[in-house]
Amino acid sequence: MLNQLNRMVDYIENHLAEDLSIETLSQISGNSLYHVSKVFLYLSGYSVSEYIKNRRLSEANKALLEGKSVTDVSLRYGYQSLDGFTRAFKRYSGILPSEVRGQGFSKIMQKLSFSIQVTGGMSMECKIIELPAFYFAGVAKRVPMQFEGVNQEIVKLAQSITEEQRNEMHALQNMEPYEIVNVSYDADADFLREEGELTHLIGVLTTKPEVSSHLQKVPVAPLIWAVFPNEGPFPNTLQETMANVYAQWLPISDYELVQAPTFSFTKMNQDTPGFAYSEVWVPVQRK
Repeated sequence: MLNQLNRMVDYIENHLAEDLSIETLSQISGNSLYHVSKVFLYLSGYSVSEYIKNRRLSEANKALLEGKSVTDVSLRYGYQSLDGFTRAFKRYSGILPSEVRGQGFSKIMQKLSFSIQVTGGMSMECKIIELPAFYFAGVAKRVPMQFEGVNQEIVKLAQSITEEQRNEMHALQNMEPYEIVNVSYDADADFLREEGELTHLIGVLTTKPEVSSHLQKVPVAPLIWAVFPNEGPFPNTLQETMANVYAQWLPISDYELVQAPTFSFTKMNQDTPGFAYSEVWVPVQRK
């Protein structure tokens, strides 16, 4: 996977002044569009489109320092209007492109190179489980996208669950992990940026199609799931595990992501306040 990502970055570098679609780049990498987008983000901290934009503006900065005109540089790196280039460059650098040469300003983003560095003796336990088709059944609402810390809107959602809803979920639950799970899906930014909203569901896994109007039902196809147990301070350990799935495990595994909801469950440790056992379930397929 790392070699494939580096091949994709090389292609970007050689075609910076041309149209670059994420669909073409996923073909270059030999991975699905969904998989390459998620892994690229977690390894680099940038979405693919953000990386391309910043590399273009970095090269534009160099060209401006060399004395090339703002108009020529704007056209070379794909901007259809001078105003559009000026706004993008100002957001990237903090100054106008016309001020670069006079100030000798340089903000350079280097070409990425992907590698895995193992530090701290971290190990990740993983088990592979196949599940038949099922439904998530539970209560759901739109909540703000939030990568770190406790999402207070999800807390409010959990507190809103009625006794009637709890009883129905308990009656429907008939599949492992036999726990109340948290499911996030339909993110405005496709989980690639911490902005907008997503739909969060608190519920159970069931094969029973008869779900009342008091609960929402989300169908899931038969899939393979990579399951990652973790234990420690909540929610930090759970969030770190999710990040490491994408940044450490997926790039060297024999699996790639499938576009379906990831889910997790958490059981708080009654003896150690703030500690919990959690599992992250990630939908995958063999490469």
